[in-house]
Amino acid sequence: MEAVKKLYKKILDAYGCLGVLQLNAGEATVLYLIMITGCFSIGRIGDSEVFRITQTQFIPLHHSQNEDRIAEVRKLLNSGTFYFSWYSGATGHGPLDLTLCAQRRNKTLVTDHRFLWNRMLHVHLVRFGVDCSSWLVHAMCGSVEVRTVYVGHRKALAALISRLSCERAGTRFNVRGTNDEGHVANFVETEQVIFLDNEVTSFMQTRGSVPLFWEQPGVQVGSHKVRISRGYEASKPAFNRHMCTIRERYGQQVIVNLLGTSLIGSKEGEAMLSQEFQKHHKESQHADIPHIVFDYHQECRGGNQTNLQKLKGKAEKYLQEFAYYHSNGTTTYSLQTGTIRTNCLDCLDRTNCVQTFFGLEILTRQLQSMQLADKKQTISRFEEVFRQMWINNGNEVSKIYAGTGAIQGGSKLMDGARSAARTIQNNLLDSSKQEAIDILLVGSTLSTELADRARTLLPYNTLHAPSHILREMCNRYIEYTEVLPIRVAVGSYNVNGGKHFRSVVFKDIKLSDWLLDPHIRSGGNLVDTTGHTEEYKSIPVDIYAIGFEEIVDLNASNIVSSSTENTKAWAVELQKVLSRDRPYVLLTYQQLVGVCLYIYVRPEHVPFMKDVAVDSVKTGLGGHTGNKGAAAIRLVFNATSFCFVCAHFAAGQSQVNERNADYNEITRKITFPMNRSLNSHEYLFWCGDFNYRVDMDKDEIKELIKVADYQAIFKYDQLKKQQEEGNAFKNFIEGEINFPPTYKYDLFSDDYDTSEKCRAPAWTDRVLWKRKSHLPDIRGCCQESSPGKLVYYGRAELKQSDHRPVIAFIDLEARRVTENRRQQVFYEVIADMGPPDGTIIVCCENLPQNEEMVIFDDSMVMCLLEDLAEFGETILVRFVAETMWITFRDGQAVLEAIKKTNGHIQVQGYDLTISLKTPNWVDLAKEEIGLCTSNTVPLYSPPNQNDYNCLGIPEIEKLPRTAPPSRPPPPVVKPVSPPPPSRKAPPRAGVISMPLKSAASTPPIMPPPELPQRMLQEEVVYEEINDGILSVPEPQCPPSSATAAET
Repeated sequence: MEAVKKLYKKILDAYGCLGVLQLNAGEATVLYLIMITGCFSIGRIGDSEVFRITQTQFIPLHHSQNEDRIAEVRKLLNSGTFYFSWYSGATGHGPLDLTLCAQRRNKTLVTDHRFLWNRMLHVHLVRFGVDCSSWLVHAMCGSVEVRTVYVGHRKALAALISRLSCERAGTRFNVRGTNDEGHVANFVETEQVIFLDNEVTSFMQTRGSVPLFWEQPGVQVGSHKVRISRGYEASKPAFNRHMCTIRERYGQQVIVNLLGTSLIGSKEGEAMLSQEFQKHHKESQHADIPHIVFDYHQECRGGNQTNLQKLKGKAEKYLQEFAYYHSNGTTTYSLQTGTIRTNCLDCLDRTNCVQTFFGLEILTRQLQSMQLADKKQTISRFEEVFRQMWINNGNEVSKIYAGTGAIQGGSKLMDGARSAARTIQNNLLDSSKQEAIDILLVGSTLSTELADRARTLLPYNTLHAPSHILREMCNRYIEYTEVLPIRVAVGSYNVNGGKHFRSVVFKDIKLSDWLLDPHIRSGGNLVDTTGHTEEYKSIPVDIYAIGFEEIVDLNASNIVSSSTENTKAWAVELQKVLSRDRPYVLLTYQQLVGVCLYIYVRPEHVPFMKDVAVDSVKTGLGGHTGNKGAAAIRLVFNATSFCFVCAHFAAGQSQVNERNADYNEITRKITFPMNRSLNSHEYLFWCGDFNYRVDMDKDEIKELIKVADYQAIFKYDQLKKQQEEGNAFKNFIEGEINFPPTYKYDLFSDDYDTSEKCRAPAWTDRVLWKRKSHLPDIRGCCQESSPGKLVYYGRAELKQSDHRPVIAFIDLEARRVTENRRQQVFYEVIADMGPPDGTIIVCCENLPQNEEMVIFDDSMVMCLLEDLAEFGETILVRFVAETMWITFRDGQAVLEAIKKTNGHIQVQGYDLTISLKTPNWVDLAKEEIGLCTSNTVPLYSPPNQNDYNCLGIPEIEKLPRTAPPSRPPPPVVKPVSPPPPSRKAPPRAGVISMPLKSAASTPPIMPPPELPQRMLQEEVVYEEINDGILSVPEPQCPPSSATAAET
């Protein structure tokens, strides 16, 4: 061992290792080993010490440096909100698992992946068969407060632990509400726990954002506008998933809603959100859950918290019913059967105050159960300690989500300073912090085009797989998906600043003539109707994308702050019209001043809609105003991605270049989460008032219109010319235009413009689309795919505006995943790709009797590598005892070598056996996927009658406590006699000779480390390891075994 150590140099001493961070750099992946170099003790619970991470060091496992990409991740890890524990007791036990509350620890010892923030850092090591459980620390994000309280001659530990879920993690204005899986922003599980000898009692509460799709767009200063980003029916599946999840994980529930209730003033958005929350809850299958509405700002105005007694009156019944956890050793006296779920807008300041109130109410009962409530002095001592810990807890949770401490209402000066700091932090700095969180939890590889396609096809817990696995799964998508035919309708209407749903004069003309019956009302037939039956014509539309331009008057006030009154009115009217024959629901909409785009879908499709996102781009006055621009919506339906754009380009007969510039600017600037662009989607639709005119005399145009010779006019269409020249809408498809120009008419008339300007008629309102080819397969060719079949393209005769609306019906092929088959193909791909380490073990069967002879000399190695070169490129050769380990660049080369040689090869007269270093790589892949899968054990499961003992106390089945798994054994080789020193190959550059330990040898006894005295809670200590000073790390192992090294 000492001989080998001389080949390495020490880089640093560390307290622990968080794992390996993988960053995507083009086609290559760069790796960083993350070591904890600064931490301080929070307190000791049993035989485990809890530490707060204050400093980390990123050691590159490659030559190139990329400091910019890791700077924000390092800043996040060093922010003082991450904790780990270290065990210093007897062997055979592990450290206190901070991800598990006391009640769950009685049921399982498996780490809860919701609160394991460095789980993705474990993936790389698990992939290569490295056992992470015994030496990698588990980092939890949140807050840990520990205090010692003396009760007579005994010492009790009071602790408050908040665990922030990583299922929907992010910063205040970047992550709001719920996602499609029902995971909400800022979900925190807080445990109030007391330890006394072998006795423990704990009380759990949860907080989380309102489980609807909502956001606060734009720069937020002062009062914050709230926007419900999905329709009522479209939010139901996610709301239901969230409520089902928390009931499954935490038992019975009570909702305490602290949002404002006043529809007047700055809290209008809160009141609207609260009403939506109550409506969803009341009409859901979870209406049996009590929903307590308590307007905290109204009831506790001016810091007067005496009115919290009103809340106590409403919640007292449930506090009594849910109880708390209490056990002594192996005996359980009571279980907590449910939790109170508290929320305000941010789930920070108000929520923490109310949770403090509930916690202190239960504290007295906890002390009584532990027989510590005999003296008022003892109760007041615990209350004082927990009250301070709750204040600190509020500050820590607030720092994670909002960037500052909590606004407690105690000091107006401090609260004002924190409010100002929040405004700056949230609006200017949170985007980089959000990116760091995404890299830590998801990985930067998901910003690539390949990963975007993989996200559409694969479940979230497989997206961390190597790029060649994802690429192969995308190539083989046909094997585990089936065709799903759907019909999409895309329409556009410039309403000239009004909300005239129907004309008083033309009462027989309705919106349904445009949206539902355009081919009937126009007197025309569907396009290419040969062989199409009436049944085919009546196929319902699955997705409606309806765009409007000038939905509000484009005056100065609307450009600065556009009104949403017309937008909401049109949303209601459209749903009413579309639902004439069958129901449709609003999925979402996006407005940019006068441009507004709505998406309506059939209700049965809502559960299969996911990853809905919106964006908009201003192009007016050089991109500064929204009188011109575009609104865009993207979504994934089953396994197919769609994007819809509604745009309004620059006006004017001769402004062709400006219109081209608008198109290119919108295409370049529209971005969705995970760096998706317009061209990231399989289907892309454009509609709107593009304002392209006809380069022809207006009188001549009108004459040709009279005789319906539209093709003669269309030859001079500006959009057609620009498309042919490649200046705009390249590769887009548009149906044949066989209807009159849609612009410009006199209002409520069939006459083209008769004003002084007398504008020439033109097809300014258009619908175009295209389909993106799938990624090329291994052979470099793409499968041919149909862009869709146009069913109808035409206009309607609505006369309320100076434009006529247009609409296109298109039949498309979407894809639907067969989940069982997808899983089967996934593991087939992993098996086909071979072991990730790409390593084979070469062993000589007929060792020579001449002990002075070295088998794997330079000549033998070169001959062997030449023979193996036909299977693939070798990148590393190592010697371990009497074996040679050869690593190929990819795992398929290893499988090829084993297959072609049948495990045996002869070189220079020696018979060599070849075996895989990691024959169980498929099982390791399953373990890797398990690390990214939810594994939460229910806090409480109602027991059967037979599960009670004679005293009526539930019997709790405990899982056996097992020691952490040992290091995997070295490869099994043919037994040989111990070689003399002359047999050992001398060390060569890049090749290390490692002697194999005999089975009878015992490891040296390591002296226990000298642990420093635990720091006092009041001390604010920052401890960082310097390379020049030898210090003793906190972990159990001596510094030498926790040292990172390089050759």
